[in-house]
Amino acid sequence: MTEVDWIEAALTGARPQAIGALLRYFRDLDLAEEAYQDACLRALKTWPRQGPPRDAAAWLIMVGRNAAIDQVRRGARQTALPDEASLSDLDDVETPLAERLDGAGYRDDVLRLLFVCCHPDLPATQQIALALRVVSGLSVRQIARAFLVGEAAMEQRITRAKARIAKADTPFEAPGPVERAERLAAVAAMIYLVFNEGYSAGPAGEDERGALADEAIRLARLLLRLFPAEPEVMGLLALMLLQHARAAARFDAAGEIVLLDDQDRGLWNRRMIGEGLALIDKAIRHRRRGPYQVQAAIAALHARAARPADTDWAQIDALYAALEQLEPSPVVTLNRAVAVSKVQGPEAALAMITPLETRLGGYFHYFGLKGALLKQLGRNAEAGRAFDQAISLAATPAQAAHIRQRLDQLAGEAAGP
Repeated sequence: MTEVDWIEAALTGARPQAIGALLRYFRDLDLAEEAYQDACLRALKTWPRQGPPRDAAAWLIMVGRNAAIDQVRRGARQTALPDEASLSDLDDVETPLAERLDGAGYRDDVLRLLFVCCHPDLPATQQIALALRVVSGLSVRQIARAFLVGEAAMEQRITRAKARIAKADTPFEAPGPVERAERLAAVAAMIYLVFNEGYSAGPAGEDERGALADEAIRLARLLLRLFPAEPEVMGLLALMLLQHARAAARFDAAGEIVLLDDQDRGLWNRRMIGEGLALIDKAIRHRRRGPYQVQAAIAALHARAARPADTDWAQIDALYAALEQLEPSPVVTLNRAVAVSKVQGPEAALAMITPLETRLGGYFHYFGLKGALLKQLGRNAEAGRAFDQAISLAATPAQAAHIRQRLDQLAGEAAGP
């Protein structure tokens, strides 16, 4: 690891804790970010000469806090500060206020920071953008490219999110257990949305969104450290690991999508799969079933199958039925239809998804599955129309190319030998 690499790794790892502590000190997200950036600049100057500090996060908090105090004293911001005694040294990390917050269930500054980014007043798009900027430290340019919007538009999105948080006057008192559980669910949902943005990207190296899957896994690991006995957090991390383990096999050399049954399972990341399987097994032992655990259990059945023919589709169907009860959704039913097609045949699956068309009329995967089922039934003209609709709704070039292959197959069959 080069000098630049270890410094970057240290700054990235310490960022959530440092910004969380600075936010607690100053109650101002912009000021906390600026203070952290000042501390990073100082680290880049001093760490190469003096070596890494024993505790990078503590060093960054101290330096950033002092920089922010100087900035406020110069009149750059009119933010009320705690009295001088409460800002005297690093022992302030254990102030009575922090002890009350931590004892109330927030656990530490990192969790408070995640809770702020997932404030219920923010729409999901702003939660994701803010978390990637503040917690993960991605640049506005990186986030904008990942979400296929202009840099100025993303800057405005993040600015509006911060303004909403400031206007909401986010309390630092301990929330009740119901609110705390709701906010934890929002944090988990935000992390999974980030993962899905990365997972739905094109081949590695061709789509900048791909890095979001790795970042979501990193955030989930943070969350699991904060809630080590929470089975749904275990399920969330297990689900993402088991899905991301297939990344190297999901596209061929030409960048075309490779369906699960056609993937080279030798390319699957066995270390990730092993970790994911261990996590979901541990989560299930808690006997508190939740949507992430059920989805991870489905992914685990795929991961355990050495060959496509070994997949336990009947059990997958049963798990999707359970997920429909826990989290009713037309998308869940659509996914269940895949299992039904394997167990009961394409006609039963088509009957299941036909009523969903009014709600999924703008969903690429609906028409992709509909076309595939119609093709299996020999209804090629209808399958072609469904595939055409899927292409019009494709979110990536790889999705469109995959459906065009299906259309080419239909055309070849119509032409005959």
